[in-house]
Amino acid sequence: MQLARQLERLGTETAFAVSDMAAAWAAGGNRVFAFHLGDIKLPTPRPIVEAAARAMDGGYSGYCPGPGVPLLREQLARVLGAERGMEYAAENISVQPGGKPVIGKFLASVMNPGDEVLYPVPGFPIYRSQIDYQGGVGVPYHYRPNADGFALDLDELRDAVTPKTRALIYNNHHNPTGASASDDEIAAVAAVAAKHDLWVLADEAYSNIRFDDSPLRSIAQLPGMRERTVILFTCSKQFAMTGWRLGAAVGDAKIIAAISKFNTNIESCTAHFLQQAVGEVLREAGDDLPALIAPLVDALRERRDALTDALNGIDGVHVTAPPSAFYSYAGIDAILRRKNLPDADALMRASLHETGLSFCTGAHFGEAPDTRHIRFAFSSVSVDDIRESMAGWKRWVEAR
Repeated sequence: MQLARQLERLGTETAFAVSDMAAAWAAGGNRVFAFHLGDIKLPTPRPIVEAAARAMDGGYSGYCPGPGVPLLREQLARVLGAERGMEYAAENISVQPGGKPVIGKFLASVMNPGDEVLYPVPGFPIYRSQIDYQGGVGVPYHYRPNADGFALDLDELRDAVTPKTRALIYNNHHNPTGASASDDEIAAVAAVAAKHDLWVLADEAYSNIRFDDSPLRSIAQLPGMRERTVILFTCSKQFAMTGWRLGAAVGDAKIIAAISKFNTNIESCTAHFLQQAVGEVLREAGDDLPALIAPLVDALRERRDALTDALNGIDGVHVTAPPSAFYSYAGIDAILRRKNLPDADALMRASLHETGLSFCTGAHFGEAPDTRHIRFAFSSVSVDDIRESMAGWKRWVEAR
């Protein structure tokens, strides 16, 4: 018997392949410093943990409405709307088991086979995986290095639109570079979407992990964008809930109803006790929600600063401190030449076996792979381990 042919078009998140490699090395008794996966080794805030326990004890363990329980939908509408200076209601929220399902359900709701979808490179690999699997045509646009870190190539984005373009995926507070968009960049992307009547998926998974005083900026805030934009929200990052699996699609009621129809078909509903717990915490926090997030952001900022200082102290490496998310994307041309290695993949494997340092490469984040950059996720590594691992890597990297 044969499997379905469309499985050949389904990609994966290759960072998990690096996890398998690192786990195998650790199983042999070797020390591993896990910079490869965007997990968070920080505790979920106690109010959420305690509310979840109460909800389980209280019997919130059965089926619930496919779009989400009213309490959580109402609270997410209030919170996400207030953060963006917008008004949302429960009908604008479809609760999801994490942020990732929003990608596939959005595409299934707006894209027909053969339609083109613009997506960022480097970028989250599930974008292209879902476009391909559902019969679309993925068209990349790129983030390029500049003096401040990275920014998207707006001219390339404008030139990439054709009559077949149906949607645009946009990830401000960017994985893997940590870039945050300027007002001008967001306005330019919105202008492309409006001019060509495109749907927009705004992946805002890292919108509350910002290390400067800049306000939260969303493309959905701009005139004419609310109706065409679906925001991908997740609790995974800002609440250190990666394994809990809770997120939401946020947008116009018509497309949210379509996305919720997929909920009923695929998973019936997201865990009832979890929705009840987070809904209660958001309600009780009121306008003081930033205080719940602040300790996690402060801890990540400390890790970012330690990693940035350490990397910039290595001969052949230069990175700017990422203004958002929890990734450093470092160019390593000089290291490849010094170590006589052909590309970043060879550096990744040698680093793991020689120093225990595990990271992803640019090749994990898009087609026509970037083989000259590597990504460090500093969310899973303590400050002490950052300093220890970087000291060992520096000795190895600088050895000739």
